[in-house]
Amino acid sequence: MRPFALIAAFALLAACAATGDLSRSSGGVYAPGPSGASDVDGLIVGHRLMASNEAELALSAYGRAAAERGLDVDTLSAMGSANLRLGRLGQAERLLRRAVALDQDFAPAWNNLGVVLMETGRTAEAAESFRRAFGLVDGGDEMVRDNLRRALAKRDDALYAGPQETEEFQLVRRGSSEYAILTAL
Repeated sequence: MRPFALIAAFALLAACAATGDLSRSSGGVYAPGPSGASDVDGLIVGHRLMASNEAELALSAYGRAAAERGLDVDTLSAMGSANLRLGRLGQAERLLRRAVALDQDFAPAWNNLGVVLMETGRTAEAAESFRRAFGLVDGGDEMVRDNLRRALAKRDDALYAGPQETEEFQLVRRGSSEYAILTAL
């Protein structure tokens, strides 16, 4: 019976002892709790969700990023792009206009604003938005160049041919916060 008493005493002492370096706050064997959640960048999570066609979840992640870092050009542009993907064109336009007002040198926001404007039939304004994005990337981005070319072609066709059927555009994500338009041109 004596070995059993000795084992029970050691177990009791171990249960009462401090965990030392195995505590949650020291990053020991426990999974990180709410304090570790702030280490995750909501923008990165949102971009990954957008790549997985989960725009609603991405919008939530972008909202968390905005709560942590504020409504800067990155969060506004990302939230605008998610709203665009969800078909919420009015919300997308407001967010993207705020983004370009904060930083007029942010080409992805100008490009995505151009996509919204194309979707809402404001081709001339979209062409100007794409032109600004094109200038900011010094013509080095094929997607922006293609968007500008399509907008100019559609604008010029509308000027010379009169009213035509509306063309449907599809938004495609490229990079961390840039989107392209796909059309039947």
